[in-house]
Amino acid sequence: MQCNIGELDKKIRLTVGFIIIAAGFQLGSMWGAIGFIPILSALLGYCPAYAIFGTTTCKEDCSSCTK
Repeated sequence: MQCNIGELDKKIRLTVGFIIIAAGFQLGSMWGAIGFIPILSALLGYCPAYAIFGTTTCKEDCSSCTK
């Protein structure tokens, strides 16, 4: 699995994921569990949707990518 998520993208995904989880807890809704999807993709550095469309936000010299 090749990295296709850059540093800024990872930070945005982590932030959005935690906001979704917090909103789920605040509202008492299980929809907050969806917040784990962007967090997981940020931690893995891989987005399946990006792979399908051939998109990447990771620079060629991306130090956060695991080879």
